[in-house]
Amino acid sequence: MALQRVISPAATDTQDEHAGWALRPERLSEYVGQRETLERLAIAVEAARSRGEALDHVLLHGPPGLGKTTLAHVIAAEMGTKVHVTSGPAISRGTDLVAALTRLEAGDVLFIDEIHRTPAAVEEFVYPAMEDFRVDVTLDAGLNARTVQIKCKPFTLIGATTRAGLLSAPLRSRFGLIHHLRFYEVDELAAIVERSAGLLGLGINASAIDAIATRSRGTPRIANRLLRRVRDFASVRADGVASSDAVDQALALEGVDALGLDELDRNYLKTIGTTYKGGPVGLEALAATMNEDPGTLEDMIEPFLLKRGFVARQRRGRELTEAGAAHVGVSAPLHHEADEHEGDLFDG
Repeated sequence: MALQRVISPAATDTQDEHAGWALRPERLSEYVGQRETLERLAIAVEAARSRGEALDHVLLHGPPGLGKTTLAHVIAAEMGTKVHVTSGPAISRGTDLVAALTRLEAGDVLFIDEIHRTPAAVEEFVYPAMEDFRVDVTLDAGLNARTVQIKCKPFTLIGATTRAGLLSAPLRSRFGLIHHLRFYEVDELAAIVERSAGLLGLGINASAIDAIATRSRGTPRIANRLLRRVRDFASVRADGVASSDAVDQALALEGVDALGLDELDRNYLKTIGTTYKGGPVGLEALAATMNEDPGTLEDMIEPFLLKRGFVARQRRGRELTEAGAAHVGVSAPLHHEADEHEGDLFDG
C-alpha cells in the first residue's frame, strides 16, 4: 500500500521513473536548490577539467527523491563523459564489478545507487579500483592460487545512499567528496514546479505553483509527480489550466491535504491519538495496530511527520504532539512524568 502512495519519495515504478527523467536538469546551472553542494561540486569539476583528470570519487547521501541520481548525471555531463548506472544489490559478485569497470572509458562516471547494499566481498574489489584504478582477481585456489591485476582507466565512482551510517568505514574513507542532500525549501520547490510546468507545456499561475510546492514534503520527485497529477486533472476538467482550485481538487482526489499528508499519514496520527491516547507507543505495537510493516512506518511515514513536528520519538516510543493532534482533530495528548522504572514491551 505505502509503496504506491503519490507522495512517496521513492520511485513507485519504472514508468514513474521514466516520466521524471524528462523533467530533470542536465547542467549545474539548471539545478535548483542544494546551493552549497553545487558550489563545491562546480569548483571540483572545473579544477578536474582544467587538469584533464577524472573527478574525485563522490558520495551523495540523503533521503530518497532529493536528486542524487540526477546529480550524478549532471556531473557526468559537466565533465563531458558518460555515466554508467548500476546498484549495490545488482553487483552480487566481484566479476560483476570487473565487467562494469572494464567498460569504462577515461573520465567516465560509474554510478552505484544504494551503495550501502554492496556485498562485503565485492567491496574488496572496489578499494584498489578507487585508489589505483586496478582490480585484483584471484584465480584458482589453494596452492595454485594466483592474483591477476586488471588495469582500468581513470574513472569517477559516484555512490548514492539513503543510509550513510550503513556504509563501511573503509569504503567511506575512499571518497574524496562527500555531500549530504537536504530537504528543499518551499521557494526552491516552487522554482522546480515552475520549470517543470514549462517543460510540460502546462498553464499554471503562481498560487497554484505555491500550492503544489507546499504539499511536496520538501522533495522534488514528489513535486513533479503531483504536478503530473494536476496536469491530468486540468486537461480533463479545467480546460488545460492549472489554477489553485484545480490543484486543490486534483490533490484532494489523491487524498493529499494542504500540508502534504495523505490518508496513511493521517491514519498514523489518529491511531496514536485515539487508540493510544497520544502515546508514547512502541513502533511494533503501532505497526501491528495499523496492519503495516514497521519498516514502512519508520522509513516512509515518520521522517516527514518528525520534520513537521507532528510526532516525537521518545525513549518509550512515539508520541503525538499538540500540532499533530490538531491537524487530525483529536484531543491533545496528556503529558505524564516518565516512570524511570517502567519499561515498554514494544518500544521501537
